[in-house]
Amino acid sequence: MKKVVFNNKNNSFSETLNAEVKQYFTSNNLKQTGDWRLYIKSWILIPLALASYISLITVSMPAVLALAICAVLGLCIASIGFNVMHDANHGSFSESKRINYIMGLTMNALGANAFIWKMKHNIVHHTYTNIDGLDDDIAKSPVLRHCYSQTFKPVHKYQHYYMFFFYGISYILWALYTDFEKYFKRSIHTTPINKIPMQEHVLFWFSKSMYVIFYITLPILMVGFSKFIIGYLFTCAVVGITLSLVFQLAHVIELTEFTDATQEQDVRMTIEDSWAVHQMRTTANFAMDNKLVSWYVGGLNFQVEHHLYPKISHVHYPALSPIVQRVCKEYGVPYNTIPSMLTAIGSHVRTMRKFGQEESPRITSAAVAA
Repeated sequence: MKKVVFNNKNNSFSETLNAEVKQYFTSNNLKQTGDWRLYIKSWILIPLALASYISLITVSMPAVLALAICAVLGLCIASIGFNVMHDANHGSFSESKRINYIMGLTMNALGANAFIWKMKHNIVHHTYTNIDGLDDDIAKSPVLRHCYSQTFKPVHKYQHYYMFFFYGISYILWALYTDFEKYFKRSIHTTPINKIPMQEHVLFWFSKSMYVIFYITLPILMVGFSKFIIGYLFTCAVVGITLSLVFQLAHVIELTEFTDATQEQDVRMTIEDSWAVHQMRTTANFAMDNKLVSWYVGGLNFQVEHHLYPKISHVHYPALSPIVQRVCKEYGVPYNTIPSMLTAIGSHVRTMRKFGQEESPRITSAAVAA
């Protein structure tokens, strides 16, 4: 695995920003973890998901109504992931580590695995954001090409059309394939998983078994295979497209930069920027003024603040944003933002169309071999 380090010698941007953020919480006597706003969302989303699931397998209803409830279930699953699971697995849902761990297991209840996700997301993605060769979130080649340093295939010319199909099946693949691939390979892309505690082995197999029972077997027994397969595929498509778009809009758009760490001859790569500045160059916000979007996606439209402070609950990001913007302006650091979600989706589509071209102009990169 290539070793990548950041140039943190001149870290005055981070020091100033950290001091300002700390002062905000101190002067307002606030905790950095979640508060009543997050807890209310949890009490809305989880019961609504359960009610939708139970009604689908126990109540006879017209097909149109069933599909509408499937859509509600899919949107609830995605939002539980954005809000409850995400904060909990970052350790920001509660001050209690035990509560964070328990609430983080909502990921297992939804079909994925919290232990593997924390390795993939908290450690790999948050450390090596948009670094090709390390960041698993952009390692979808040869199906999708997320940056120019990835090998071009003729089919990539059409990826801005077919990517939505793969986003739609990504949730099924996550639950039934990619978790198993990482589990057996003991690695997240090129980063090894050194040890899996016995408790996590047990949870992995138990939760995957429960997924098959409650998401596949029981619905087939209750409503029949044909109704099940239609509802299952539709629900999973809603979840997959929703999850994929929200995370892609933060990193794979026209404003963000990418770094190539795939050159085999280089054993070590040093990023010219500090870690914090690298996050600013590779991450973007969207729809910051849309309170409905912010509520639904768990503040993940404030990805800049999240990447800088992943252990701070998303409920604080709107208040932190003006602080981050002010310090960025002071130090000449970019603060990437797109005004609306639709505009951000358009930017993502254009970016994927651009990366689908064979020609590879000079990669915007902050990296030098050392």
